[in-house]
Amino acid sequence: MSKDKVQIFDTTLRDGEQVPGCKLDAEQKLVIAERLDNLGVDIIEAGFPISSPGDFNSVLEIAKLVKNAIVCGLTRAVKKDIEVAAEALKPALRPRIHTGIGTSDSHIKYKFNSNKDAIIERAVEAVSYAKTFVEDVEFYAEDAGRTDNVFLARVCEAVVAAGATVLNIPDTTGYCLPEEYGAKMKFLKENVKGIHKAVLSCHCHNDLGLATANSIAGVVNGARQIECTINGIGERAGNTSLEEVVMILRQHPSLGLDTNINSKLLYDTSQMVSQKMGMMVQPNKAIVGANAFAHSSGIHQDGVIKNRETYEIIDPADVGVNESSIVLTARSGRAALAYRAKIVGYELTKLQLDTVYQEFLKFADRKKEIMDEDIHEIIAATDVAIEKV
Repeated sequence: MSKDKVQIFDTTLRDGEQVPGCKLDAEQKLVIAERLDNLGVDIIEAGFPISSPGDFNSVLEIAKLVKNAIVCGLTRAVKKDIEVAAEALKPALRPRIHTGIGTSDSHIKYKFNSNKDAIIERAVEAVSYAKTFVEDVEFYAEDAGRTDNVFLARVCEAVVAAGATVLNIPDTTGYCLPEEYGAKMKFLKENVKGIHKAVLSCHCHNDLGLATANSIAGVVNGARQIECTINGIGERAGNTSLEEVVMILRQHPSLGLDTNINSKLLYDTSQMVSQKMGMMVQPNKAIVGANAFAHSSGIHQDGVIKNRETYEIIDPADVGVNESSIVLTARSGRAALAYRAKIVGYELTKLQLDTVYQEFLKFADRKKEIMDEDIHEIIAATDVAIEKV
């Protein structure tokens, strides 16, 4: 079955860098940008050029460096922003300007002290002006998640007519439920005149832990771009996690969707971004966390030792992890102990294992985790004569 491509728009270097304490210098940004390009990311949002001279220069240097991906610069619906972004993107082989404005009642009233007609006018002006510099213009309707669908469709129709090539529908506050966000995409797909001229894009935040679910609901309902970050970093609770959406689409071929991402580089890329941003990946993080392929429950360990697929839906090698790990704790069973003992050189008979296991439990009750060196000590503490093989 042929699969539709979902483009991956990575905003680690823009939205991800907005995390307090995660500021990158220009050299670090270039290293990450090159890795994202090699990873197979379709669009790299390199920064917000007008925000600072440093960000302008980083976008400029990334535009020179990237060989495959589209390089994107963020702007507000302000002429000066657009001019500065266009200047920074000049060296890019495939430049994109990402411009937009808030469309929810809350943003229109409190941020802009404006009205709906004026917002549409500003949106059209921004897209039209950006179009004078680049062919590829993405429009974002900020807080689209809380924007009335009928008005949102009006905005989208107007900017498509002005030349927008991508329509970013952000759930800026992470408020939507997956069925709501998916329905929003479906409504736009069915009610925006000229929608075939633009790509619908998901940009979801994780305030309620729904960013990944919402993004998947979006592409199931017609979006063909997901905006995400490595490790799900970003404002407040973060953005959609790149590694999660990529592997969800890959593990569910019935969806008929896939990406260009080289998944074998996911774990290494996660570690690189974590190290350079000084932001630890939580151990239970899906796909790239330290515990994502670790098993400590005796029931799980027994199953995985017999056949990995009993408890693992992803082959660790597919995301760049060498192998699953069997972690010995007080919850581990005999099968796990025998497995780890064999790795360090002991082939235990059933009777030997029964004796060693009792000594193991004494150790395990005192320590959180039993390491390889502890196994030697445990076996030495028993009365059983066991030779190393």
